[in-house]
Amino acid sequence: LNKSYLRAKQIQLIIFDVDGVLTDGGLYFSDGGEEFKRFNSLDGLGIKILKDNGVEPAVITARNSTTVEHRMKNLGITHFYQGQDDKVVAFNDLLNKLNLTADQVAYMGDDVIDLPVMTKVGLPIAVANAHELVKDNACIVTDKAGGHGAVRE
Repeated sequence: LNKSYLRAKQIQLIIFDVDGVLTDGGLYFSDGGEEFKRFNSLDGLGIKILKDNGVEPAVITARNSTTVEHRMKNLGITHFYQGQDDKVVAFNDLLNKLNLTADQVAYMGDDVIDLPVMTKVGLPIAVANAHELVKDNACIVTDKAGGHGAVRE
C-alpha cells in the first residue's frame, strides 16, 4: 500500500480552502459591486460522500463572503471560518473542538497562505493549479484544478 493511502485511512476531518479550491479562484463582480463565485456541483456531492463515510468537512478561508457563507450552509458545513489570515488559529480551534490530532486531518489548499496548516496535517493535498511551493509540500496533487472537481477527485 502506498503512503498516501495509509495516511488517508486515518483521516476524520478534511479542511478546504475556498478561493482556488472550492472555487476556480476567480473574483467576479457585478456592475453594482456584488460578488459572485463559481462552485462546482461535483465538489458538493464529493463533500456529501465524505460526510456519509464519516469524514467531517471544514472550511478555513482568509476572505469574508456572504456568497461562501450561503454555499457552506447549503453543503451543511458547520465548521466554517472566514477572515482567517492566520489559518493555524482556526486549525487549532478545530483540533480542540473535535478532539483530534493533526495526523487525523487532511487539508486541501492552493496557495502559500495554506502552507502553515498544510505542513502540520497528516494528509496535505494540493489542487492541480496550486502554487509550486504548495505542490512541493503535498502528499497528493489532484489532476483537476480548483473549482473544476478537485474536491470530488
